[in-house]
Amino acid sequence: MYVLELGGQDDDFAAAEAESAAAGVEVVAPGLATARTITDRVRTLAFTQAASELLGRCAPAVESARTLLEATTIQRTGTVAVRAEDVRGRTGVDTQRAERELGQVLVDRGFAVDLDDPDHELRALFAGGEDGTCVLGWLHTESKRDFGQRRPTDRPFFQPGSMDPLLARALVNLAGARPGATVLDPMCGTGGILLEAGLVGASVLGIDAQSKMVAGTRTNLADGLDDDWLVARGDARSLPVADDGVDAVVFDAPYGRQSKIEGDLHSLVQQALTEARRVAPRCVVVGDRPWAQPAHEAGWTTEAAFDRRVHRSLTRYVLVLRRS
Repeated sequence: MYVLELGGQDDDFAAAEAESAAAGVEVVAPGLATARTITDRVRTLAFTQAASELLGRCAPAVESARTLLEATTIQRTGTVAVRAEDVRGRTGVDTQRAERELGQVLVDRGFAVDLDDPDHELRALFAGGEDGTCVLGWLHTESKRDFGQRRPTDRPFFQPGSMDPLLARALVNLAGARPGATVLDPMCGTGGILLEAGLVGASVLGIDAQSKMVAGTRTNLADGLDDDWLVARGDARSLPVADDGVDAVVFDAPYGRQSKIEGDLHSLVQQALTEARRVAPRCVVVGDRPWAQPAHEAGWTTEAAFDRRVHRSLTRYVLVLRRS
């Protein structure tokens, strides 16, 4: 078993993304989930910060954590370090005291401490809430937290309203982006979704109705990816893609009055979702309103739905869809 350290404030959303890289994911406390197994793709998750091999769980108190560690058989050799965390600051646990006392237990077992470059790092995660708990685990994998290095404003081509890389990464993971998969964004805009899909190893295909966006996306992908991408001008309602030609479709639907697309927005999204269902068995769509009704009209089954509040005047609604 493994314990996952979840980021953000929406544990259900983080757990759903984690399921793209792990099996048997279950939220056990605010900010924490367990998983039966994990894969190397944990490193690519946006809202999972780390995964550790589970040692055990106890009450969220230093004394309980020490008692648990003292009673646990440890089959490891080499140097160690202890990192304690009051997850989301809800328990009031003295983390420095936890690190000292748990470290002493390990020293008494014959381990040498190396705070700079240990062979093994023990995580002591104290979580509050109604299901307060402390989870002990040996750090296994940390995700690569480099999203701030890819701010939309730093790209060669930028437009206001571009999606932040953290959310874009989560969306492509929810869709199943990984090496060997092909991900299509039929309304690719500036290419942020395609960039994140490419960075996790997927082949990416972008379509946009505006020549300006096609050219800008090509510039951004050429700057951020090595190869295995294609961007072309086209209509999301009539894609130049064969039936079942891609593994997943991910797109950010036009946002109401900000959209320059003429006509009925509901009809546009419904037709785009109909085409998406033709070319892929899985789709993730996000917008400034729930698109469940046009998704149902297009023949999709809703696997999961999430609300992501951006600021007072904007909430993004995320739908994870599978072909009926």
